Amino acid sequence: MSTTIEWTEETWNFVTGCTRISDGCDNCYIERTPPFRMAHRRFDGKGPGSSTSLQLHPERLTQPYRWQKPRKVFVNSLSDLFLAKVPVGFITEAWKVMADTPRHTYQILTKRPERLARVLGKVHAELGLTEPLPNVWLGTSIESDDYTRRADALRQAPAAVRFISAEPLLGPLPSLRLDDIDWLILGGESGPGSRPLELDWIRDIVGQCRETSTAPFVKQLGTVWAKTNGASDKKGGNPADWPADLRVREYPTTA
Repeated sequence: MSTTIEWTEETWNFVTGCTRISDGCDNCYIERTPPFRMAHRRFDGKGPGSSTSLQLHPERLTQPYRWQKPRKVFVNSLSDLFLAKVPVGFITEAWKVMADTPRHTYQILTKRPERLARVLGKVHAELGLTEPLPNVWLGTSIESDDYTRRADALRQAPAAVRFISAEPLLGPLPSLRLDDIDWLILGGESGPGSRPLELDWIRDIVGQCRETSTAPFVKQLGTVWAKTNGASDKKGGNPADWPADLRVREYPTTA
């Protein structure tokens, strides 16, 4: 499915549904995304542990074979591939598809990098892989300094490209280490109930990126900033509205 997400070009949702795990999940867009607004797929509550109905869609696994034009593909934008209930065998099937379609670049984002690191050893062994797939980027979400440990877990996973999504960014990240992190997406929260973003949080993190040759990608400044500043885009996603030093959208040079 094509997408308007600025840092990718396509979404591939062979798993849908998720479970809240941290503060960044509080206003998750999944429950507002057509056609996933049916009552049985909405989050059943607020806070960690509440969830949508997890569903596997094996019939969607073959979609990338039909995409002839190379594209960047966000894997499971409506779930987390490394939820505990997603079977290792199913993840292995997806990995085989990605191995078979090197023309595409796959971007996998999880809030559960500890399981990612554990599962990939089994996946690689099953497929006979001795090196990480060069067209698969592995990332984790870090919304506040309480979760910077996820970057440590991500570093344990074999990956051609490692990235962090600091969206929604809910505070500064003074404890974040960016060694062996190739790419960092930054963004303020959008939609109902959005929490504010301080521009200095973005500036500080971009500065950290420059010290480690991590490519920064500022996606948006969020709904609160957009309303306060009369921005042309309701999510604060138009770089023309931003301070000049924040108009940064880079991709990893190692890709």
